[in-house]
Amino acid sequence: MSCANGEKSEGKRDFALEREKMVREQLMRRDITHPGVLEAMSQVPRHLFVPEKYISSAYSDHPLPIGYDQTISQPYIVALMTQAAAPEKEDVVLEIGTGSGYQAAVLSMLCRKVYSIEIVPELAQSAAECLKKTGYDNIEVKTGDGYIGWEEYAPFDCILITAAPPKVPQALLDQLKIGGRLVVPEGSYFQELRLYTKDEEGIKRKDLIPVRFVPMIHGEEK
Repeated sequence: MSCANGEKSEGKRDFALEREKMVREQLMRRDITHPGVLEAMSQVPRHLFVPEKYISSAYSDHPLPIGYDQTISQPYIVALMTQAAAPEKEDVVLEIGTGSGYQAAVLSMLCRKVYSIEIVPELAQSAAECLKKTGYDNIEVKTGDGYIGWEEYAPFDCILITAAPPKVPQALLDQLKIGGRLVVPEGSYFQELRLYTKDEEGIKRKDLIPVRFVPMIHGEEK
């Protein structure tokens, strides 16, 4: 990631203006209305969570490669998933697929604690270092298999899955609190972003939009 030296570029570009433009043109002109999400997206320095060679495209309306066959989602998708999960101030959130750490940083501004799992050790390490350097201190990152979740800290108010499983893992539904929300790009070739909610009667599903995410890797596959 560009965390180590990305701030040196601040004098050359006005990243705050780029964030404002991103929020105004990519988010507010679509269906992102949650004030907290818009505020978080306007503050988190996305350019510090992309490889240095992509800094100039950090606020563009498309995903970017971050290495290891993984990507950082386009800003709109990050905002949409966060808005759908609707994290609240005292919530504890589980993220599956830390990637560069950007989604975790956005979530951290809206909730009490974020636990994030990344299956690629190099990404988990670089994301944890970047999040620490940028001051997001309510996030804990570990290397692990997202399919089994993080039972030690369950149940969670929200779970966000940032890679696509063929079917949402039962272990993650089990670790969702009653009243909780789970957002996931579900499917193999054809994927749908879905919101699962859990109440006393069981699990309910709502389809949001068609999407295209990298596959969610199972620990056994790796």
